[in-house]
Amino acid sequence: MREQSSQRLRFSRRQQGGRRGTVRAAAVALTVGVMSMGALAPPAAFAAPRPDTVQQGLNALVRTDGLPAALASVTDREGRTRTYTAGVGDLATGSKVPVDGQMRMGSNTKTFTAVVALQLVGEGKIDLDASVDTYLPGLVRGDGIDGRHIKVRQLLQHTSGLPEYGDDIPDDTLQHRYFEPRDLLDIAFRNKADFAPGEKWAYSNTNYVVAGLIIQKITGRPLAEEVDRRIVKRIGLRHTYFPVAGDRSIREPHPKGYGQDSPGAPMRDYTEIDPSAGWAAGQMISTDSDLNRFFSALLAGRLLPAAQLAQMRTTVPIGDTGAGYGLGLMSRPLSCGGVYWGHGGDIAGFETRGGVTDDGRAANVTVTSVPIDDAVRKRVESLVDTALCR
Repeated sequence: MREQSSQRLRFSRRQQGGRRGTVRAAAVALTVGVMSMGALAPPAAFAAPRPDTVQQGLNALVRTDGLPAALASVTDREGRTRTYTAGVGDLATGSKVPVDGQMRMGSNTKTFTAVVALQLVGEGKIDLDASVDTYLPGLVRGDGIDGRHIKVRQLLQHTSGLPEYGDDIPDDTLQHRYFEPRDLLDIAFRNKADFAPGEKWAYSNTNYVVAGLIIQKITGRPLAEEVDRRIVKRIGLRHTYFPVAGDRSIREPHPKGYGQDSPGAPMRDYTEIDPSAGWAAGQMISTDSDLNRFFSALLAGRLLPAAQLAQMRTTVPIGDTGAGYGLGLMSRPLSCGGVYWGHGGDIAGFETRGGVTDDGRAANVTVTSVPIDDAVRKRVESLVDTALCR
């Protein structure tokens, strides 16, 4: 969705460097910003001096930048984990922030969708270089839009040229209305293609709606069931789920999520929303520690065969940011050298940033309002670097 002064339900595109800015959809927070294995054992806790640099960073996001709350989970190379909180969980009551509370993960959902698609590639059921029409004949059509010329790979990597749908949905509609995936495509395809397939990179939630429909067509099962069976249960993510139709709540202890129409405006409560506009692009709920477990398991090869993980990690540049986008997975440079791998997500009420390194470090940060000020967003991202490099 386009960047607007009003608060939107959005899967943010700012993190990705997309030209339209933040996407506003019920999980539509896609920013720029996956074999049966045993559950990951929870990492052991470790002591750290207080206040440390991560705690100081969270405190500043609340006290200086005015965000209601900030949470983080950080794991070091030895698997020792520390969780952090700052601010209040409820602006009305001043209640404490639940430690490792649940939140809407927004566009991190894309990585889960991409993992399921790549598992099906490994099983010989999907071909990354086959056309969309191979699996969904005649569905993807519009002005300059033709599924016969778009590859599955281009969906997962945002190089298809498919236009965004979230920009054309009013805020209140996004918060309260239930959308079927094909409703979202109908909205998107009222617009012309952004560019010819493969010509460039541009973030669009529409890509992942189409990818989700391909998964459902191939498996004959709902996307949510496939994500739960193939990822959530397989690696023991105890606090991660894909909300069922009509579920506007967050099941476990969580801070409330807020948004502002403009800087200085009153905070509006966006905790309960219908996330269906996000679907395969941004509907899921998790915790900071579960997202660390997920990305750690993915990078360790517990979710994908080596060939498919290599494809996922093959990136195209995101402008001149130094970041790259693979197949539902982003790489970002670290100030201490190397890169980290993750995604990130925005949705009304919550912004998340984080990722993992190849040597086992992991960090995820959540704030309970999508920053309006780009400088504040950058400070959230910088705190991930701080946590991974300290």
